[in-house]
Amino acid sequence: MLTSPTSLPFLIQKQYFSKMNLSYWELKSWLTNVDYTIVGSGIVGLNTALNLKKRFPKANILVLERGVLPQGASTKNAGFACFGSLSEILDDLKSHTEEEVLELVSKRTNGLDLLRKTLGDEIIDYQQCGGYELFTEKDKGLFDECLAQRETINTLLKPIFDTNVFSVTTNIFDFKRIQHEYIFNQFEGQIDTGKMMLALTTLALNQGVKILNNIVVNRFSEDMNTVKIKTNLFEFSTSKLLIATNGFAAQLLNEKVKPARAQVLITKPIKDLHIKGTFHLEKGYYYFRNIDNRILFGGGRNLDFKTEETTELSQTALIQNTLETILRTTILPNTPFEIAHCWSGIMGVGNQKKAIVKQVSNNIYCGVRLGGMGVAIGSLVGKELADLV
Repeated sequence: MLTSPTSLPFLIQKQYFSKMNLSYWELKSWLTNVDYTIVGSGIVGLNTALNLKKRFPKANILVLERGVLPQGASTKNAGFACFGSLSEILDDLKSHTEEEVLELVSKRTNGLDLLRKTLGDEIIDYQQCGGYELFTEKDKGLFDECLAQRETINTLLKPIFDTNVFSVTTNIFDFKRIQHEYIFNQFEGQIDTGKMMLALTTLALNQGVKILNNIVVNRFSEDMNTVKIKTNLFEFSTSKLLIATNGFAAQLLNEKVKPARAQVLITKPIKDLHIKGTFHLEKGYYYFRNIDNRILFGGGRNLDFKTEETTELSQTALIQNTLETILRTTILPNTPFEIAHCWSGIMGVGNQKKAIVKQVSNNIYCGVRLGGMGVAIGSLVGKELADLV
């Protein structure tokens, strides 16, 4: 069993923290009398910290992050402020009840409202340009199904939006190799992911939350009143442990969360870019948007689910080549472009779309499995996680 560093004699303390050569001041200021330790400094982790500070202003809150920046998806996502395309909602109804789907959409819209309220639309560069779902030429059956079910889904969502969500529009952006009409969602928007996370981090630090980066939690043990945590650099005790690592959750918890890698690329600036909005293709497995006169394009996990079930932050030739091909043949068929950069992020998914927010044991809690909807529900999951304590 590990022992609290504050109860050890000096010489034993020195050995206890020998990996990192910590000073007395570092021990005292960062790793002593920690009330709440949060693992993960993404959307969920920082919102958990902010809500704990609101409830317990004098609490000593420490956030541990394995990366230089949030390692999973919070700074790597496409910045879609969305709650589900029409085909995704229809697909969800095959494995969820209408009540469950309505709850999913409600949580996503409430989460987006909370994010905007917490940070402000100007700070996160929120723009409600609308969202478009495209259907390839071979997806005529799915397109026809969406057209046939559109009014049914609009009626289902009326209690949330008070008006129709989905409508039909013509191919105004002149995309190629798709059905001649799109499904349009007037309520969908986009944000600047980097600005969002920078603002959340600044807000948390200003509230007195401590954040340590490049710290990997290797294991932890629990007794009646404390949790002992062993990291790659030091060991310490905390009163409560809250795990908000989403796609990396299975490394610390026995919960049904699978990692799901999402690969993304972005073009160099394109002169007179006429595309504006957020776009879904092939049931949302592909997605793209405009940003800074560029096209940001991601997806393709459906090409090789097994390989993409990983926490490795890298890219594959199969998916990157497919993304470039779709850019060239469908999205920008008559526009020269160059790829500026590519990256990947890690989502947390499972058999159900509902996030796991629960008390794991006496002093351990988790908020994970956001199902690729971190921007939409991350703020709400963070609040729900903090409210469990």
